[in-house]
Amino acid sequence: MDAYQQVANTLQELGIVYDVVEHPPAFTTEQADSYIEGMEGVRTKSMFLTNRKKTQYYLLIMDDKKRLDMDDFKVQVGADRIRMASLDSLAEKMTLPAGTVSPFGLLNNEEKDIQVYFDKDILSEEIMTFHPNTNEKTIFIKTQDLFRFLEAIDFSYEILTLP
Repeated sequence: MDAYQQVANTLQELGIVYDVVEHPPAFTTEQADSYIEGMEGVRTKSMFLTNRKKTQYYLLIMDDKKRLDMDDFKVQVGADRIRMASLDSLAEKMTLPAGTVSPFGLLNNEEKDIQVYFDKDILSEEIMTFHPNTNEKTIFIKTQDLFRFLEAIDFSYEILTLP
């Protein structure tokens, strides 16, 4: 089963309705945004991060127009140092290639050892957009349904206020 089909099947099993737009591969948030211009939903950026010793992993979801202050994030999560996780870590933890990081990659994290965080600023949006484990599609999902998805696959999440 391909990566997208796994996402679609899980959402269907949960009774979650969503919309999907197919498009050419998007390697940046700017490219992805250009394919869905004019459609409703906050454009998200999902960042896969790790601490210095690679003993803790974080999935941070925020507005794609916002820049992450790594120093602020590390203080809020209680880490000594934060950096982008390597492509090897991404492949190992979520079975994803670069450019496809999203909450849907958590379906592949059997260890359930990734901490999930949302920036408070995007939670007022009714719909969020993500790549559903492929950069050739963008999924539009209601924020509350995304939270239901996370809970159904045994992931909790925290909300941060990022500058």
